[in-house]
Amino acid sequence: MIISRTPFRVSLFGGGTDLPQWYNRHGGAVIGGAIDKYCYISLRALPPFFAHKHRIVYSNIEQVREIEEIKHPSVRACLSEMGIESGLEIHHDGDLPARSGLGSSSSFTVGLLNALHAYRGHMASKQELAEEAIRIEQEVIGENVGSQDQIWAAYGGLNRIDFQPDGAIDVTPLIIDRDRRDALQSHFVLYFTGLSRFASTIEGEKIANLDKREAQLHALRGMVDEAAAMLNDPQRDLCDLGRLLHDGWMLKRELSANVSNGAIDELYQAALSAGALGGKLLGAGGGGFLLLFIPPERQAAVRERLKDFIAVAFRFDSGGSKIVVYEPTDFERRRRA
Repeated sequence: MIISRTPFRVSLFGGGTDLPQWYNRHGGAVIGGAIDKYCYISLRALPPFFAHKHRIVYSNIEQVREIEEIKHPSVRACLSEMGIESGLEIHHDGDLPARSGLGSSSSFTVGLLNALHAYRGHMASKQELAEEAIRIEQEVIGENVGSQDQIWAAYGGLNRIDFQPDGAIDVTPLIIDRDRRDALQSHFVLYFTGLSRFASTIEGEKIANLDKREAQLHALRGMVDEAAAMLNDPQRDLCDLGRLLHDGWMLKRELSANVSNGAIDELYQAALSAGALGGKLLGAGGGGFLLLFIPPERQAAVRERLKDFIAVAFRFDSGGSKIVVYEPTDFERRRRA
């Protein structure tokens, strides 16, 4: 049995500039971090006693003979790209719902790749996992996704990520002392809107609008520098970061008509009126988790105002994707060989 644990993430600033259709022309940058909510992938060799060769368990259960029959796009692509021939059983479990803006699809892909490499007897590097997941999601599966989620899933941490026009990606940890980091975490709360969405559809609309939204994307990119300066300066009031989040959300809403909707706008305004300083829908938008920046002394009032919605506290993860169980059996070793 092999089990990988891979973090979800919260994106704070610069979202949209991590789309290759943008940064290959203009460059891009984002700030955000992996969090202590995880995707777990368990994997084992499947004994040859069944009518099926592969069994994949997630929100559905698939039992197939050939990899090409697998409906889950990431599982099908990863097994095919890695040339897996032996039968496998793969299970997915997540701490939070899928399609909710936390980068869960990329966490799944990174975690599966990590487990498959371990199955092959190889300890993949963080860079290898991130680059492989980006290629599989963007080129093999053909999804409309950016390049930040895969990096946070693989690397973990609270980082600034810069995307260069030549394709290079630079991951720089944000150097923040422990007290300021703890204070920062204490201001964040996630609220689940109860709405799920397919990010690729919304991102496709953003890609179609890139040439018409250059001013907004350049402004979102500029907020990365501003946020980094705030976080690195212990004299800056963290509340300024919450107000900057609000400004970023107002810009992000202009990237596509489906980034927000009336119900989400109403929820966000209710949070502001109760004491939140800013926030944003995570991921592509359209639903999922709303990240709010709330001074600790105001959080009880916001919680009461949003009592019909599930609140989730979190801390930042520093480890990225890990193999947490590695117990290959003699049967698995023989099948792998």
